[in-house]
Amino acid sequence: MKVTQTYKKAHKQSLVVRRGLSLVMFFAIAGPFLHAGEGEDLDAHTIRFNGFWFYSQPSGSFHGTGTEGRLDLQRDIDLRSYNTGTMRVEWRFTRKNHLYFGLLPIRSTRELALSRTVEFEGQTFQAGLVARGKLETYAITPGYQYDIIRRRRGYLAIVAQLDLFYIRGSLNAAAQTFNGTPHSAQSSSSTIRAPLPVAGPDFRYYLIPGSRRLFFQAISWACTFSDMAISFLPTEPWVSR
Repeated sequence: MKVTQTYKKAHKQSLVVRRGLSLVMFFAIAGPFLHAGEGEDLDAHTIRFNGFWFYSQPSGSFHGTGTEGRLDLQRDIDLRSYNTGTMRVEWRFTRKNHLYFGLLPIRSTRELALSRTVEFEGQTFQAGLVARGKLETYAITPGYQYDIIRRRRGYLAIVAQLDLFYIRGSLNAAAQTFNGTPHSAQSSSSTIRAPLPVAGPDFRYYLIPGSRRLFFQAISWACTFSDMAISFLPTEPWVSR
């Protein structure tokens, strides 16, 4: 017991140190890029609409109520990768203060013959039955951004955001006959609702002087995930002032 507690304590301390060093490196790298500049900010706006495209690979599992089985998104219904996107509207009410609202809808469906017997939410789906698995995810992300450093070609900011998740997994099989045995229609589903507060630094730097078409952006969410992306905009963003 003491060994386990010691290991957990050491692991937690190590995790805190690593995250602290990551933030120090983040600010050390971002700071030199944001030297003083003249003229209007390249991303000067009051209202801005953003759209992002990415490649999604659903994974994970749903556990039924109590001991009522488990549905694995990869092993049982083999959900494939697919293209999807998200949108966000941002209001910059002062030069360094922003409020925004984002929406991320993810829906994936796959019909297949089950490779194993699945027990989920009081229903037993026999191996070999043709069933339809479906994953629905909606994330609503209101947030606030404060620009610690803002220059013409970019900014270094702190972001606080609340991720509101609604996730539903379902498995359905129509009435059918398999190996000479008739099976009645079956349906089961499970839903997860979760609010997840996150915060962290956000850095953006426009790579071409005098243009906002090409920029580098890095975001680090505390205790949640890290993401780095380079974006190319073939046309000017939709901006109203």
